[in-house]
Amino acid sequence: MKLKFGAIMQACRERAGLSQEEMAERLHRSQSCISKFEKDRKVPDMQTFLSWVDATGAKEVAVAFLCGMDGLNIMQNLMTLIGG
Repeated sequence: MKLKFGAIMQACRERAGLSQEEMAERLHRSQSCISKFEKDRKVPDMQTFLSWVDATGAKEVAVAFLCGMDGLNIMQNLMTLIGG
């Protein structure tokens, strides 16, 4: 089973303590657009992805993803950080 990228984006946002509305405001997008990214109904362009990373302080996630680390490992690491 391949993990969708949207779940990673959502976990980063939640770890940063941001609502979809707050993320939308920071990225100059609608809340609906943020929801579509997180549900894998829309793929962010590179600039949006980098802005998301910047807004959530998730640089390590971006590096892992861009270096080919699989989504499940990224999510496990994020959940460990959120939980403890």
